[in-house]
Amino acid sequence: MDILSQMTARAKAHKKRIVLPEGDEPRTLEAADIVLGEGIAELTLIGDPATIRRMAAENGYKNIDKATIFDPATDPKMSDYAHLLYELRKAKGMTEEQAVAKAKDPLYLGCLMIKAGDADGELAGARGTTADTIRPAFQILKTKPGVGIVSGAFLMFTPAKELGEDGFLVFADCAVNPCPNAQELAQIAVSTAETARTLGQIEPRVAMLSFSTKGSAKHELIDKVTEATRIAHELAPELQLDGELQADAALVAKVGASKAPGSPVAGKANVLVFPDLQAGNIGYKLVERFSGANAIGPILQGIAAPVNDLSRGCKVQDIVQMIVITANQAIG
Repeated sequence: MDILSQMTARAKAHKKRIVLPEGDEPRTLEAADIVLGEGIAELTLIGDPATIRRMAAENGYKNIDKATIFDPATDPKMSDYAHLLYELRKAKGMTEEQAVAKAKDPLYLGCLMIKAGDADGELAGARGTTADTIRPAFQILKTKPGVGIVSGAFLMFTPAKELGEDGFLVFADCAVNPCPNAQELAQIAVSTAETARTLGQIEPRVAMLSFSTKGSAKHELIDKVTEATRIAHELAPELQLDGELQADAALVAKVGASKAPGSPVAGKANVLVFPDLQAGNIGYKLVERFSGANAIGPILQGIAAPVNDLSRGCKVQDIVQMIVITANQAIG
């Protein structure tokens, strides 16, 4: 059974509650019908019930009745969610009136449901930006203990079976932080290792990438990666992690043995941590286009509860896969 099938089976076995703030977005609604029909997760759709049911009827979606449809305009629980938001944000100057208004924003409401224990995870972004999705999560759910940065990973399923874990690798940060410092890069590495372990069910071998391998060049950009490697070892001493490594030294056994002999990671890395967002974003897209890899993400890491972002150009199958991933993050 491949990794995606394994994740789907785990999701079905545990049935986590995932909230979809864009309940009347056409692709999201179609994906919800598939997820509910296959029994992958329990879903809460935020939106006008009449609109959602009309769209479902027009498109022949017979499983939407299995979802909870939450209407922020009429549901009596809104007062509880508004009060929760006020308590969380009053120290930042939010008034009760502002909390009532803001709680009606589906992206805030989804995070409030998670905070209140009424949902296990959230998936949004088919209509909005990454910043729109992350902001409420920062304010309401915050980051995990000891983690000060949210980052974005991609699961890369490549046809190159000799690389990574039978062709499977995890890339980060490919979505959020333009130029992380050494401390942030170390936290990204630890978070990405956790993603590989939780979602891929693999033992992570983390390569901190650079244009140098073990001092083959000198530059302040390399210094950042070597310092991040040192900090990551302090944060997670049990983790198989090494740097700085060039991509070929990280991935190809013969090159790794030549450039970094004795490294526990060189030549067999399954997690690649890029030094900045430009490298990460370009890197995953090149692999995706040149090799025909299936790139799933971005998967947001470091938030205290699973909240994931979609591309506005996403397809229905992308949304289904991201619901599976969000559910697996909630399983832990």
